Amino acid sequence: MTDTTLSSNDTFLRDHRSPWLLLAHLPGLGERRWQAILDHLPDPSELLTLDPASLRTIGLPPLARAAVLAWQQGDPEHPAMQDALACWQRLEAHTIDVIHWAQSDYPAALRQIHGAPPVLYLKGRRDLLSRPQIAIVGSRNATRSGLDHARQFARALAERGVVVTSGMALGIDGAAHQGALEAGGSTLAVLGTGVDVAYPAAHRRLAAAIPERGALLSEFPPGTRARAGHFPRRNRIISGMAQGTLVVEAGLRSGSLITARLALEQGREIFAIPGSIHNPLARGCHQLIRQGATLVESVQDIEEQLAAWGSAAAEPLPVDEEPDVPAHLGADARTVFGALAFDPCSTDDLCDRTGLSADVLLQAILMLEMEGLVLTVPGGYQRA
Repeated sequence: MTDTTLSSNDTFLRDHRSPWLLLAHLPGLGERRWQAILDHLPDPSELLTLDPASLRTIGLPPLARAAVLAWQQGDPEHPAMQDALACWQRLEAHTIDVIHWAQSDYPAALRQIHGAPPVLYLKGRRDLLSRPQIAIVGSRNATRSGLDHARQFARALAERGVVVTSGMALGIDGAAHQGALEAGGSTLAVLGTGVDVAYPAAHRRLAAAIPERGALLSEFPPGTRARAGHFPRRNRIISGMAQGTLVVEAGLRSGSLITARLALEQGREIFAIPGSIHNPLARGCHQLIRQGATLVESVQDIEEQLAAWGSAAAEPLPVDEEPDVPAHLGADARTVFGALAFDPCSTDDLCDRTGLSADVLLQAILMLEMEGLVLTVPGGYQRA
């Protein structure tokens, strides 16, 4: 082993991100095992301090236990340690951020879903993770009308300060990202690859443009190539990050319906744009509407549904307690506005001050932003 390699190993081990990179590279851990770990350990990094018997008790498989032992012994030759080191080197080379479970800006909405990833990789604006988001998804083989709808709805939402979230696939996803950027707004692309891998190749320019005003996000380490099984996993993050998911066009077997189902399981709102009965890509949307999704004709339909959903979660407060907040915004918006001052306040602090869940809180903030009463600033939110 050369002096340069030793120096690189030492620097890696001293980096505060290194324990989390090793956790992300533990072999044999899927969503279910990670959820079991999170159920036992509020801070997953404690896993690296447990003895072998405790690791067996919480169900860690043998290969993962061996990797934890290598970490405890400082063995840089173990494959998991080598993978984590290579990931760290790629982060440094490509200026990629790590967001892990123990950090205060880990997305509050995502933290509440089942099987949330303990580590995320991001290229672009980290502050967007705490902003109100609407997901826009749909067919990869969309019609011209569907692409226009996706672009127009994304533009309208972005102009209102909403982050447009999608998966950067061909078709509806790409049109949604483009619409948000055309409006001068922000968009979040959740990837089924590493954030340094442009996929599909047709979206290479889009992938390069998004980090300037938005962000690329993935649970997969840098350098990870596209694999079929990655995209269903990606979908739960798209729906989990957003307050609601808008399905523009989808066939009856579309992956977008999987995203909508995940959104429903996560307690999020589902919106669908109806289409012609002769268009097979409208059938998935029609099925969602029959099952209770909100039929959407304009962006106002989304605003109204989110306002009603957010205000139904708490008892009304007397209107005169916060006379600056329009009554139609509801009790939660008044509660949030009353908890804000003219100094930045983080999402976590607002949850503590108001007693609201992250989902309800972010929807209330969305309504207040649309009224021009609240600003998104570095560090969180403040009164306008």
